[in-house]
Amino acid sequence: MLGINGITVRLGGRTIIDRATAAIPPGGRVGLIGRNGAGKSTLMKAIIGEIDPDEGSIDMPRRTRLGYIAQEAPEGAATPLETVLAADVERMELLAEAETCEDPDRLGDVHERLLAIDAYTAESRAARILIGLGFDEAMQAQPIDSFSGGWKMRVALAALLFTQPDVLLLDEPSNHLDLEATLWLENFLKAYPATVLVISHERDLLNNVVDNILHLQGGKLTLYPGGYDSFERQRAERAAQLEAAKASQDAQRARLQDYVSRNSARASTAKQAQSRAKMLAKMQPIAALMEDPSLSFDFPQPNELKPPLITLDLAAVGYEEDTPILQRLNLRIDPDERIALLGRNGNGKTTLARLLAAQLAPMEGEINVSGKMKVGYFTQYQVEELASDSTPLEHMTRVMKDEKPGAIRAQLGRFGFSGDRATQLVTKLSGGERARLALALITRHAPHLLILDEPTNHLDVDAREALVQALHAYDGAVILISHDRHMVELTADRLVLVDSGRAVDYDGSMEDYIDFVLGKNQPRDETKGSGKPKDSKKDRKAAAKERALAREAKSKLTACEKDIAKLEAQCKIIDQAIFEPDDASEAVANLSMSELSHRRGLLSKQIEEKEAEWLELSEALEAAG
Repeated sequence: MLGINGITVRLGGRTIIDRATAAIPPGGRVGLIGRNGAGKSTLMKAIIGEIDPDEGSIDMPRRTRLGYIAQEAPEGAATPLETVLAADVERMELLAEAETCEDPDRLGDVHERLLAIDAYTAESRAARILIGLGFDEAMQAQPIDSFSGGWKMRVALAALLFTQPDVLLLDEPSNHLDLEATLWLENFLKAYPATVLVISHERDLLNNVVDNILHLQGGKLTLYPGGYDSFERQRAERAAQLEAAKASQDAQRARLQDYVSRNSARASTAKQAQSRAKMLAKMQPIAALMEDPSLSFDFPQPNELKPPLITLDLAAVGYEEDTPILQRLNLRIDPDERIALLGRNGNGKTTLARLLAAQLAPMEGEINVSGKMKVGYFTQYQVEELASDSTPLEHMTRVMKDEKPGAIRAQLGRFGFSGDRATQLVTKLSGGERARLALALITRHAPHLLILDEPTNHLDVDAREALVQALHAYDGAVILISHDRHMVELTADRLVLVDSGRAVDYDGSMEDYIDFVLGKNQPRDETKGSGKPKDSKKDRKAAAKERALAREAKSKLTACEKDIAKLEAQCKIIDQAIFEPDDASEAVANLSMSELSHRRGLLSKQIEEKEAEWLELSEALEAAG
């Protein structure tokens, strides 16, 4: 068992973890969650001994082997396969000793130990892990220095998984992975034979892998049984209980305070008043669950453009002349499209995104773009390139230099940077806050098309949900690249598979695609869609027709809601005239009581009809997906 016993950790004079206690069961798979900046990584560093707690202790059985990825990516001329094999230090030392040992007894012990640790199958085990994380046979033989930082971190993850520590500590392991590698990692962790503690904001990973959620909030730890959805239910119940308890306590405090105020001065009741004052002083206030008021995404709405926004006609795109990454691209994007790009990293998703964002020109074929279209393109590079010595207000002022201060502040406020938050240095912002700032900057001109390349890497679970809701409310088109399949499932209504130099519509659901990815090892459910790529004009026309019908239903639904609101406002005016005639509106002040009642009845009937219409439209929209 891993025991966290009343630990307190202070950094820079600020208490990050405050007398936190938890017991991680042996062999448990635990998801460590909490808002950005809550102290999750700090807790992990305390567990591995990188940080010494100011108070309390962390206990575990002797000789427990901890496994944790360092922040520095591996470097050098060694290959990924060599690097992963070298991570098992004991195996490397025993193999070296077996080459030089001359003592027969010791040599027998060495070979016995090599068999015990399965040393002779190590190369195939290491290769399987690397393949699962996206390294094909050719990539496994290339020097590490030939890879980008994200791929180097995959090597570090592969090396850690290969060593099979007794306690596996993972801090956002899917940040550098594509969807396919994330699915493989989930299956690996589900079968892992020892204890796992993983920091993750991936709702699906937390539901599919872990059997307990360890929630860090306000410096305290609470262990919840089950996955993330179970945690959410339990937290909601706890919040309701806390709210009820707080309301009850507040009422009790008010009664005691009132008694003390009324009876302190009278000799006959002074003693009782003093007693109640002591009770009041001893009463520990119940704090409501903390919520982040700055958790805000609100994309400005674009003006309307006629479809299509973009069409690609047999286009090819790449970075080197005569060496296209993607070719024969035939795509049409309409104003309200919600498209997710699927496919392994390196297949060209970002290349396609850059073509659509006009950062790359087509090598062949044509791209036709609506003349008035504006694009907002989000990448992780924009988050990393924010000037750390500037404030959100200074960043926004630079890019909106022709706008009035009120408009600049309003755009920042849409993303939670109002008041003092707008003048805080970027260096003091969390990763999630920086991502929000980058999104605020790229949407300042109300783009018609949002291209989001891995927007969730620095966002916690609640922030991801807020982003999903903001995308639902946004009227423009969205192109999403994300390994967070929960976000893809809730946001996208069209899937495009980028693979083998092509980008074509995928006719299945995300469930079908997951089966398609894992199909090499799992039987397919024949009742589901085929999950094969398609490129049919007929299918695209049918999909466009469905989207047009959905748009029409959504427009009618909005108009219906406005009509109901107007009718209810008229009802309020009449109700006030009936029940508070002295404050009646001039429009109805001269009507008799019978006239008011008659008009109120007509309005009620109209509201009932509109509500029935609203329900019918809602059901139609839901049926259309």
